[in-house]
Amino acid sequence: MSNPATIEVISEPLVESTRQRRKEARPAELTAAALALFVEKGFAATRLDDIASRAGVSKGTLYLYFDSKEALFKAVVLEGIVPVLDAADVIMAGFKGSNAELMQQLLVMWWRLVGSTSLGGLPKLVISEARNFPEVASFYQDAVISRARGLLKRVLQRGIDAGEFRPMNLEMSADVLFAPILMLAIRRHSVDLCGSTSTDPELYLKTHMELALHGLSNNRLSP
Repeated sequence: MSNPATIEVISEPLVESTRQRRKEARPAELTAAALALFVEKGFAATRLDDIASRAGVSKGTLYLYFDSKEALFKAVVLEGIVPVLDAADVIMAGFKGSNAELMQQLLVMWWRLVGSTSLGGLPKLVISEARNFPEVASFYQDAVISRARGLLKRVLQRGIDAGEFRPMNLEMSADVLFAPILMLAIRRHSVDLCGSTSTDPELYLKTHMELALHGLSNNRLSP
């Protein structure tokens, strides 16, 4: 027959370990629930009660980690998108290939890690609700849009300096390069949900890059 004292000594650390793991997992569970609901319902229509329920915790538990929807939105961006931009910085710093290859790699990486995931629904949210939630839109502008634009401008400037790309307006060119990929993400979370013929993302990205890189090229073709 087992000694009850022995059982207590063995099980208590296991219980504490399980509780600790659960506590550490909660912020990630809450941001995952928030992202899912933001994309499904929009920012205004999502309630903190809904987020807590989706995450399987009480509203009081949610408030231990986040005091508002705005805080949850910022956490979603900081945990989901900013690391992708950090990775892009690292790739750019050590990249040895052509700037055309670098640009293609960065844009495809953004699509696969952000655009094709639930995170790709955030641009639509920001565009549709910016007027009513300017602080949320301003945060997204600073944390994501401005930084992504800066990355593209740096790739373009590298290409110009190397003689690979022709001289151009960097601000406008960065926006024009990214706009089709942004629109692909917006379509995925809007008209494509309504039974519209969905776009093949891989073919779309391939076509976009082919058109963009021919337009950026510094090679002068004979008439």
